[in-house]
Amino acid sequence: MTYQSVSLQKNAGILTLTLLGPSKGNAMGPEFWEELPEAIDEIAAMDDVKVVVVRGNGAHFSYGLDLPRMMPKMARSIGPDTKGEQRRQLMHMVRQMQSGFLKMHQSPKPFIAAIHGWCIGGGLNMISAADIRLCSSDAKFSLREARLAITPDIGGLQWLPTIIGQGYTRELAFTAKDFDAQFAQKIGLVNHIYATPEELFAAAHTMAEQIVANSAMAVQGAKEVLNYGLGKDIEAGLQYVAVWNSSQLQSADFQEAIVASLEKRQPVYK
Repeated sequence: MTYQSVSLQKNAGILTLTLLGPSKGNAMGPEFWEELPEAIDEIAAMDDVKVVVVRGNGAHFSYGLDLPRMMPKMARSIGPDTKGEQRRQLMHMVRQMQSGFLKMHQSPKPFIAAIHGWCIGGGLNMISAADIRLCSSDAKFSLREARLAITPDIGGLQWLPTIIGQGYTRELAFTAKDFDAQFAQKIGLVNHIYATPEELFAAAHTMAEQIVANSAMAVQGAKEVLNYGLGKDIEAGLQYVAVWNSSQLQSADFQEAIVASLEKRQPVYK
């Protein structure tokens, strides 16, 4: 399927999802919010894709919500005299906007976000739904919604506390300040910083190749178990992974790993 706001390119088990705009700075307009959930569903159904790299086109990852292009749609449900049905429509719109990032989080495929340039508002919410975040030294971030009298409502306040902790999440949400790559690494938002966008994209591809080399069943199992454990105690997580591995330890991939180890060769996973 062809999309206006994102492109999907596959190569040897790696899919690169590139934000395209069409507005300046890959701002997230009506097309993006409609198309992203469909694109993530399409990716989830691709048996030949083992990992997804998310990046922006041009000089930035994303300026976030394309407010000028979203306002006509939002304005119909905003105002002191707004009726209940219109407010329900507004809630439905927000839930639709949430769905793409939620599908990223829930997808069995691991997502690597490669961030360069600005990553603002919706962009920061989006990368918080990814599994791994990398950036270039020119990356700049902001959870900017409070400047627009909006509470972040598309996932950032739910995922960021598990990534950077409550204290930093509250600092970013309350101040709506801009921060750089070094601060992002300090608080644990990104794992690694690279000197240039080109080095960043190369490193993201190398990491994706390392993931592709492993059993997709094992990688997806790790994501499933980690997601299940969010908000639960250790015992619940241990019980869940015991159930999960009771089937995985009988898989063809596990048998191949054992045989390859005995034969002193690299495993070839199905």
